[in-house]
Amino acid sequence: MKVLLVGSGGREHALAWKLAQATGLDELHAAPGNPGIATIGRCHPVRAEDGEGLLALAGSLGADLVVVGPEAPLVAGVADELRHLGVAVFGPGAAAARIEGSKSFAKELMAAAGVPIAEALPVARAPCVIKADGLAAGKGVFVCRDQGELEAALQAAAAFGDSIVIEELLEGEEISVFALCDGVHAVALPTVQDFKRIGEGDTGPNTGGMGSYSPVAVSGPSEAEELVDAIHRPVIEELASRGTPFVGVLFAGVMLTADGPRVLEFNCRFGDPETQSLLPRLEGDLLGALVAAAHGNVSGVALETSDAAAVTVVLAAGGYPASGDVGSPIEGIADAEAAGALVFHAGTALQGDRLVTSGGRILNVTATGPNVAAARDQAYEACELISFPGMRYRRDIATVTHV
Repeated sequence: MKVLLVGSGGREHALAWKLAQATGLDELHAAPGNPGIATIGRCHPVRAEDGEGLLALAGSLGADLVVVGPEAPLVAGVADELRHLGVAVFGPGAAAARIEGSKSFAKELMAAAGVPIAEALPVARAPCVIKADGLAAGKGVFVCRDQGELEAALQAAAAFGDSIVIEELLEGEEISVFALCDGVHAVALPTVQDFKRIGEGDTGPNTGGMGSYSPVAVSGPSEAEELVDAIHRPVIEELASRGTPFVGVLFAGVMLTADGPRVLEFNCRFGDPETQSLLPRLEGDLLGALVAAAHGNVSGVALETSDAAAVTVVLAAGGYPASGDVGSPIEGIADAEAAGALVFHAGTALQGDRLVTSGGRILNVTATGPNVAAARDQAYEACELISFPGMRYRRDIATVTHV
């Protein structure tokens, strides 16, 4: 089977790493990919948002499956364009991807499906949560506990567009809940917890994610199935009833409150950096599961979960999230991998034969172990072997309880 993977970040490198293990894989291609993906597949200079370019590439390769990683091309309708020409795609069409592309649409959809949500507020008054309505690369949510934070949030949210959503501020543990969907059915995946804020103790501005771990102590396999049954399946049914079936991975950010779970948001793709901690725990044929979803039947899919834990630490540029870094040399990846870690490329490039920085989040260092503490220790030992100018990372991933 020939697979074309769309995207260029750490999530896509993790997907490529897992898909490359499939016995049914003949060729792995990526558009545009990154230097890490290039070590296990062939990368092509086609942007993820270039629908026409992807169509031409998929056709020239004779791709049997296209896996779309990032949200932007999904919201833009790239999956629709591919499907119209008969290409099997893992990823929702634009109408279903609106569940991430528009938070106001998602709230209307969840209300229609009877899913428990954070309640919308008519006016912005602290305490509350301000959300940019459209795509914001994980940086468009602002928790406002006082008037000062509220004023700063309103100004920051305006940078993402004119429309905002105002919600009640919920307290509890936030977890990421994933399900593979074929338009009708859903297969629950292990839950993950990620760490959005830049600083230790969950301080500073939101980022695309500074680390993650799995399993989450407050949510075991049975709880994951219960959450998918209560949250994902009603939404999948509602989308199908509207003639916009969801095919791909449906990702819910869920707050476990004293009054029960509440959905904070939905995303139409795998999380980043949650995927980097999720996939090392999955056993079985992920490629087969994605093919089954793309062809409309996951009812026979069974992806077992390892008892091992996984922890991922993001190595970011010194100015992140305000700015990235380009062209700084990266050292020590081979040493970290020799120590047993997985190192996923998120924002890297090649200058000649030298690996350099090219983004905000540069690398994702993932380690597994018999428990979270052991995996965390190994991940941080590996982080210490890697260096680039200005490198920063949180040192409390998987050690703090956060909201």
